[in-house]
Amino acid sequence: MAGSDENNLGVIGPGNIQEGLRGRLGKFPVATGTNRRALSNINRNIIGGPPYPCAVNKRGLSEKYAAQLANKQQQQLEPEEIKKPVRPVPISSEPEDCNIIDVEDYKTSDDFSAPTFVQHTEAMLEEIDRMDEVEMEDVEEEPVLDIDGCDKRDPLAVVEYIDDLYNFYKKAERSGCVPPNYMAQQFDINDRMRGILIDWLIEVHYKFELMEETLYLTVNLIDRFLAVHPVVRKKLQLVGVTAMLLACKYEEVSVPVVEDLILISDKAYSRKEVLDMEKNMVNALQFNLSVPTPYVFMRRFLKASQCDRKQLELLAFFIIELCLVEYNMLKFPPSLLAAAAIYTAQCTLSGTKQWSKINEWYTGYSEQQLTECSRLMVNFHRIAGTGKLTGVHRKYSTSKLGYAAKNEPADFLLDPPF
Repeated sequence: MAGSDENNLGVIGPGNIQEGLRGRLGKFPVATGTNRRALSNINRNIIGGPPYPCAVNKRGLSEKYAAQLANKQQQQLEPEEIKKPVRPVPISSEPEDCNIIDVEDYKTSDDFSAPTFVQHTEAMLEEIDRMDEVEMEDVEEEPVLDIDGCDKRDPLAVVEYIDDLYNFYKKAERSGCVPPNYMAQQFDINDRMRGILIDWLIEVHYKFELMEETLYLTVNLIDRFLAVHPVVRKKLQLVGVTAMLLACKYEEVSVPVVEDLILISDKAYSRKEVLDMEKNMVNALQFNLSVPTPYVFMRRFLKASQCDRKQLELLAFFIIELCLVEYNMLKFPPSLLAAAAIYTAQCTLSGTKQWSKINEWYTGYSEQQLTECSRLMVNFHRIAGTGKLTGVHRKYSTSKLGYAAKNEPADFLLDPPF
């Protein structure tokens, strides 16, 4: 037996379609005609309304009943001893299921306060906005330029891991550093002797045409060994020769033989002395030869500087090799030395201070952080051709290395400038 369509919400008649399209907020089309009379017969105690005053008369309730229902809901929300006047329910002729209540009306009204659920919603939204602001502050800026984009097809560039590698180098560089005052525990040698040794080794390195990495590792091995082992002055050159031998075994493809190193030291030591010192050094260093040196960071930072001029690269290496000789530069980590050398070289060639956002992003150092180290480098550049330790200046005064030493130092970086 077919039932009446007026009580079947699933039935949509022709007259209901237009009304349903106008009342877009309803889940079902709003019934018209006899449906309203049918709804008026529903037991009032069964009907549940929203927790705030709402225009329900569009569902078939009379205006009088809508006001009574609002009074009853208000009484349920408030304690028995507090009776507040019921706000008049606006009767809208708009074809919508429910009037939209403006929360600001509650805030500005003296008679009504915002319902509890409205207050909770506002508090939740404010908390979400506050968390979004904090997250936006924590988000780091994206790199200005992807310097590895051109090497994605080169498997030797390991573009997929390059960022992780240099993040590891930054963390591990401290393990390869030595105390800046370690010479205080040496009783027979001093920082001046160290400078003479390294200046001589730079010339030996250049004469043997060794790889650049070998020189930086040699200096690192010398400092780390002298920081943990006392050495007499007549054995200091032996330490330097042995450190170069170890560095060659680690970095070079074709390693110089021991006899060549003995010959270059004017046969001051025997083969047995060199091999014995080699054993002492690797034991003192616990066989740890894998440390990030300034050269590791120089290559990465030069790439970030987008330098297409060989002159900038040669000048930067000239400046940082001057720092290898200086004992007081041990207080700076390798990454900062590399960044400051490139910054000083850029300023020297351009005549103005230059440090772009790309440089800052990939090096991790701002221009202000490089100022102290850069000023020392400018001083070393100014006096490189004078005094007794001129090995680096002579090396970079050749056509093979672009006469990098002949560039005028960036005196404007000094305070006060010269």
